Amino acid sequence: MNELHAILKAFEESQHNAEPVFLATVVNVEGSTYRQPGARMLMTEAGQMVGTISGGCLEKDVFEHTRFSMPDRQPIVVIYDTTADEDIVWGFGLGCNGVVQVLIECLSDRLLNPVAFIKQCFCNQQQGIIATVFAVEGKVNIKVGARLMLNPDGNVTTDIAESSLTVSLTKDAQIALQSQHSSVNKYQLLSGKVDVFIEVIQPPTRLIIFGAGYDAVPTAQFAKALGWHVTIVDCRASEATKERFSMADEVILTRREILHKQIMVNARTIAVVMTHNYLDDLEILKMLMSSPASYLGFLGAKHRTERLLQDLRAEGVDYTTEQLQRLYAPVGIDIGADTPEAIALSIIAEIQAVLSNRYGGFLKERALPIHQRNETKETQLVISNL
Repeated sequence: MNELHAILKAFEESQHNAEPVFLATVVNVEGSTYRQPGARMLMTEAGQMVGTISGGCLEKDVFEHTRFSMPDRQPIVVIYDTTADEDIVWGFGLGCNGVVQVLIECLSDRLLNPVAFIKQCFCNQQQGIIATVFAVEGKVNIKVGARLMLNPDGNVTTDIAESSLTVSLTKDAQIALQSQHSSVNKYQLLSGKVDVFIEVIQPPTRLIIFGAGYDAVPTAQFAKALGWHVTIVDCRASEATKERFSMADEVILTRREILHKQIMVNARTIAVVMTHNYLDDLEILKMLMSSPASYLGFLGAKHRTERLLQDLRAEGVDYTTEQLQRLYAPVGIDIGADTPEAIALSIIAEIQAVLSNRYGGFLKERALPIHQRNETKETQLVISNL
């Protein structure tokens, strides 16, 4: 996510300089690859490259394509097959035993700019869908690089003229938005085929850290290194907190009595509580457990959290099994952490695992592929006017 922030910043700077910029996007992979679909790299004519689409093996070659393979600046797709012997000849040396398809486009000529759309999603803290055509076969009046974009409010923008395909794409984009899964869809038309990468754009993870002690600093720093949006809530209302957490996006100085009036929590909120104050934690737990937050992490021993829940039950407050499943206490994965930095690493690693629906075990013991494969869907469309 931090990589996307860097791309957005570089794109904004390029607009001030009126400099042509190119975007490379991984749109499909087969087998084992370093980066997955959705990985991006921004390139300027001067040779600046921001972001990566591989482990550093393909970036230079992709940039060369912007210079020699795009005389009319129309989008192209470059295929890198690292399963073939030619990989050794060409010297990419990826060693991943996979196939990578990379879409390269000039953003200066695009009305439906994916970078601008991603920025909009980030600014509004909303999800969105970008559906991009990356392969066309037959006599189909659809070009590589054509796309459809779907906002959470249902508003659709597209430069695909064929209405039947647009209707089908809109439906599949809505399904992707609901399921939160990107996919590669293949559409069989009357006169050919079209492959489309349907990508879910996720705004930065929103982390709220309750507590402003020195042990919370590395937790905030690790989260920012991942590009997360970090809010610090200090129930002691100390002005020194703002300086200590200068890396945070927001610092809220408050008291536990008015906490519920100042904190906005939604289903995308991740919360970590590390106040070291029992009464503060009691009020915070009461507020968060009844909220739609997707993850609640509490620092401290297990018996301390059990006592907090018992005290709330004594007040007549009880929770469902589903609500309790969102509670991670003690917070963090078991890596033997005993310093603020190691504890922060443990906390952030657990959150990342939960967000990815993983269990945080050793990869060497994982029987399934490391990366979740994009779903592939084939759709038959009969389009009469092609």
